[in-house]
Amino acid sequence: MLDNFYISVFNSYKARLGKRANRVALFYINLLEISIYLAFGAFSLAFANQMNIATITMFKFWVIIGLVTLFIMFKNWMRYNGKKRNVLKAKSRTKTPSVILLWLLPLGGIILSIVFLQVLT
Repeated sequence: MLDNFYISVFNSYKARLGKRANRVALFYINLLEISIYLAFGAFSLAFANQMNIATITMFKFWVIIGLVTLFIMFKNWMRYNGKKRNVLKAKSRTKTPSVILLWLLPLGGIILSIVFLQVLT
């Protein structure tokens, strides 16, 4: 599913930006994946807090999110540069969703994370 989102963003910006479309698509997929993991982590932390379960501190939470972010960025950089992108582009023959809708997905994940983190205060 994330591969299809990456290719959709890449194809929509390819005509206007040329070679920089890969950088925009990579930024998009990093932002989307990080917002998904942030929302999941914030939900888990808020849920455990509401259930009075001993959890990690906020500092450790942000350190873990930072490490996950670095891992995601490295993984996506290795995955979507080169041959993998060409294979995905050749396989993609599906209808592409709206670019505006695609950019709203990471925004929704970030807003959801903020709402979950507000529960902790």
